Amino acid sequence: MTATETADREFPLTTKEGWSRFVQYVPVSAPLLDRPALLALNDIEREFYDEARAEHHAQLFVAKTPTMMEVIRTGRELTLLNRRQVSARRGLIVSGEAGTGKTTAITQLGKAHEQHVRRRLPTDCGPRLPVAYVTVPPAATPKMVAVEFARFLGIPLIHRMNQTDITNAVCEVLGELRCELVLVDEIHNISLTTRSGAEVSDQLKYLSERISATFVYAGIDVESAGLFAGTRGKQIAGRFVSIHAKAFTIATPAQRQEWLALLATLEQSLRLHRHTPGMLALHADFLYQRTSGMIGSLAHLIRAAALRAVTSGTEKITKQLLAEIPLDTAAEMSAPLSARSRRARTAERRAAG
Repeated sequence: MTATETADREFPLTTKEGWSRFVQYVPVSAPLLDRPALLALNDIEREFYDEARAEHHAQLFVAKTPTMMEVIRTGRELTLLNRRQVSARRGLIVSGEAGTGKTTAITQLGKAHEQHVRRRLPTDCGPRLPVAYVTVPPAATPKMVAVEFARFLGIPLIHRMNQTDITNAVCEVLGELRCELVLVDEIHNISLTTRSGAEVSDQLKYLSERISATFVYAGIDVESAGLFAGTRGKQIAGRFVSIHAKAFTIATPAQRQEWLALLATLEQSLRLHRHTPGMLALHADFLYQRTSGMIGSLAHLIRAAALRAVTSGTEKITKQLLAEIPLDTAAEMSAPLSARSRRARTAERRAAG
């Protein structure tokens, strides 16, 4: 593959190329023109302008939620504390429901750590890989996990290589590149109640002993998935700090203020000509009902509404527009029946023309 082909190719986050692009990525910021400048655009210029705003709204929005800030702070502290530890290094587990921002939190931790390390590196330090990111595949085996690490590193796998060969190669490369932080996502795919799950747990423990790095796990409700069950589970519980990622709630004035602050942050990112600041706050309760306080659902809802406001020419986010945007099934099922009925009626009217 040529350098041009490599530059144009999209790599997943679970490869060193994809991770590097994620760390180096700078979000596209589209300016919002004033009315005279907007009217001065010709048709082609207006098309490019609207496309730039659409791209701006389509970007993954990252909000510095309390959970994310706690994960970054705790992860950075553990990385520092583990730096001189020979064995029994402490790790971090981020658990919670789907859509509560677990993956975003650990990847932002990895991004912050790698950027911090690279700012301090001398120009002649040689190749470094401060962070590795892998996911645990469904029905994983120890060899499959080793292969995921090898795939991230770009280690060529020969057919005759067994689990030990791959594991040794992974440990050698990560050691040479002085990896300091290992992020393991989808950890709920491991069940210690099964033989293969227990063996995968042992494989990760072995890797943590061989690699002088802080290990961070993330998964859906890992407590109920049995990760802390039995002797192996007790070992994990004794060596990992846990952070529970939760949906937002507005039960108390302080919690409501957090929700309003999140909406204000989202609103600051909008590039719409007819949107009045404070409109999202006016619909705070409705937005909470629609999303059940899930940051993933909320970010999708606002981004999709902004995109539709640009493409339709309305240039503003209204309660009606927020009600029409389809969300993930979990959010839709938890929404009040009246809201679901309104969306169904809207869809029927549109289908009827």
